[in-house]
Amino acid sequence: MNDSNASILPTVAAHIYPRGGLDILSRDEVARLRDASAGGMHDLLRRCALAVLTSGSASDDPRAAAELYPDFDIQVLQQDRGVRIDLVNAPAMAFVDGEIIRGVAELLFAVVRDLAYTAIELRENTGSRDLATSEGITDAVFGLLRNARILHPIDPNLVVCWGGHSINRDEYLYTKQVGYELGLRGLDICTGCGPGAMKGPMKGATIAHAKQRHRRMRYIGITEPGIIAAESPNPIVNHLVIMPDIEKRLEAFVRMGHGIIVFPGGVGTAEEILYLLGILLREENASLPFPLILTGPAASAPYFEQIDKFLRLTLGEVATSRYEIIVNDPEKVSKRMATGIRKVREYRIAEKDSFFFNWSLEIPLAFQQPFIPTHEAMAALDLHHGRKPHELAADLRRAFSGIVAGNVKEDGLRRIEEYGPFKIHGDTDMMQSLDALLRAFVEQRRMKISGSYRPCYEVIA
Repeated sequence: MNDSNASILPTVAAHIYPRGGLDILSRDEVARLRDASAGGMHDLLRRCALAVLTSGSASDDPRAAAELYPDFDIQVLQQDRGVRIDLVNAPAMAFVDGEIIRGVAELLFAVVRDLAYTAIELRENTGSRDLATSEGITDAVFGLLRNARILHPIDPNLVVCWGGHSINRDEYLYTKQVGYELGLRGLDICTGCGPGAMKGPMKGATIAHAKQRHRRMRYIGITEPGIIAAESPNPIVNHLVIMPDIEKRLEAFVRMGHGIIVFPGGVGTAEEILYLLGILLREENASLPFPLILTGPAASAPYFEQIDKFLRLTLGEVATSRYEIIVNDPEKVSKRMATGIRKVREYRIAEKDSFFFNWSLEIPLAFQQPFIPTHEAMAALDLHHGRKPHELAADLRRAFSGIVAGNVKEDGLRRIEEYGPFKIHGDTDMMQSLDALLRAFVEQRRMKISGSYRPCYEVIA
């Protein structure tokens, strides 16, 4: 351990032998895994590995961990017995008495597993799936989740919880209480794996699951490479999946989840709401049961009123039929969700659809294709009335996605530093409503956990 200099954080060097998913591989598979990790994905592997080794970090600066541990490195090596992961100058906080914490090790193995799968199986022009088609993208999402071993043919019980990483104490405690009520009803939790509203429901559910002697609990965290450095996995996550991009991450949420609860959040949460509503408002999904509840403590009521007002203005009154707002009532939220999931079960049985992956949900290609938030792409978004609700929702989702990138993703941060803020254009009333919503996020400190926030966008009516 290196702690000779007080200004240098203590580090550890270690050799780790993976278990589960990486422990039974052929020599050819090990060689391909090693080649992928040593090639163009090495920097990505290093950043994602560092994020899980600092699991529980309160920072949302994607560059912070790299600055604290500039000499950290990771190597994936081939041996006859399988794979060996070598860590150099790894954060000592991930170790106890020289041994890596078991939960951290599992998250680290998940990083190697998912990045290698993406590099080997989903490479452009060489992968086995056609990522230019909607069916090919959905098949790729299924393949990643199956490879992560989190698809199980059990009764529907998975609740996806969305919400901000930067929330106040009362909101955090409320998410814990909702998680507790869900856990008492035998429901498992899936979130974006980070802090705040992603951690609270899991923490509450752990107590309830213990009380109910629920032995096979799932606390699933689904993330993507661009966001994991800013939202490192919280320590409760016991199944981590890293999707290649935000669009596949969102599809994984809605294909796996049997219902979704939305807590207060910022632009990332708004992006998630617009993604799901844009899909549910399509005619093909009109009869599909999908419980969606927006909830928070009493003090958060104005937040949801503003979200509701924005959705009515942009997507129309029809959008309100697909969600319910419940304020300051965790028990009611959980009962409604449990009832909604029972309807999902009945529908899946009637339609002969699987319990573990929602094949019946129609997701158009516009919601699946990766959006690269360049300044040109952000300025070209068509944010005007007169479009079909699901089409407008797709571009609104992209607008919020771009702001997320400008806030916490390294590529987005670099673009903002080089070219200045994104410029977002649209109809006057829509832009005024968007500007008011974003200003509220800033005032309520929903954009950033700590420090001052400098907007990465400019709304132009």
